[in-house]
Amino acid sequence: MSLKVVTFGEIMLRLTPPGYERLVQARNLDMTYGGAEANVAVSLARFGMEASYVTKLPKNPLGDGALEELRRCGVDTNFIVRDGDRLGVYYMERGASLRGSEVLYDRAGSAIANATLSDFDWDEIFAGAGWFHFTGITPALGGELFNITLEACKSAKARDITVSCDVNFRTKLWDAKTAGESLGKLLEYVDICIVNEEHAGELFGIYAPGKEKDRDAFNRDMALYVSKALKDRFDLDKVAITYRRTISANENLWWATLYDGEDICISPKYHIEIIDRVGSGDAFAAGLIYGLANKKDLQFTVDFGAACCALKHTIEGDFNHVYFDEVKKLMEGKGGGRVSR
Repeated sequence: MSLKVVTFGEIMLRLTPPGYERLVQARNLDMTYGGAEANVAVSLARFGMEASYVTKLPKNPLGDGALEELRRCGVDTNFIVRDGDRLGVYYMERGASLRGSEVLYDRAGSAIANATLSDFDWDEIFAGAGWFHFTGITPALGGELFNITLEACKSAKARDITVSCDVNFRTKLWDAKTAGESLGKLLEYVDICIVNEEHAGELFGIYAPGKEKDRDAFNRDMALYVSKALKDRFDLDKVAITYRRTISANENLWWATLYDGEDICISPKYHIEIIDRVGSGDAFAAGLIYGLANKKDLQFTVDFGAACCALKHTIEGDFNHVYFDEVKKLMEGKGGGRVSR
């Protein structure tokens, strides 16, 4: 539990219409905070790990609010830089039935998007750290953030720190060609890569045989083919792939695989009724980091990550406000939704 995990990225203000209202209807918006790497740090802190989050926040009440929310969740904020003019914002419109959820970004010119290489002293940040995590969202924000992320990766590897990356491709931030080329350069320094099956194909041209005939097809051999291809291309230690089948905006099937070069383990498949799916991939990443950092076996690790992800779908907001015992209970098949008295 003593391993220190550092995550780096953007935390934003999230504004959400009540219930299933659309933005054009809404007269009130619920305010929370969230962002991929911050979500991971919060989950790890909930599990009792030392989690340090690095970003750049403006010196204004919104920046103060984000900082206080992270601290309230037990995240170390000592290396957050305070400067810049604004906090990024995103609007989350919840989907229902046949209408999918929609995200509208207002993050241009945010403090972190205007960050410079000199803002972050990675020697100081990584002192005592054993793990570094980032996502593909951070280098997509433009400015110097690709180079800052690359410097962080190089610095982590020079210190023999484990590096994990959740590819997290966002079409509203960059195109597939640019994302694939840029992330390919970063993955040279990554030990554990997390990607969904679609992005493995879109960004890196790696498709399981037979996928072109049935986009929903899945079997162990398909998962093994894509995992091995990713591992070999980028010299990765482990590859985690996530799978989602959408029945409706409120009902999904979700599972994951984890490959270590010798074996591939498949998690249970969860049939989920969704309250809020934002941050569910980050919940999986946090579960994966927890399992690997604490020397759990491959099957436990992917099962733990999948259970974290499944539970996040039931929690409003970006942060996964669940604890280790709750995740373990679901893993053991005791999560049927009954009242606990």
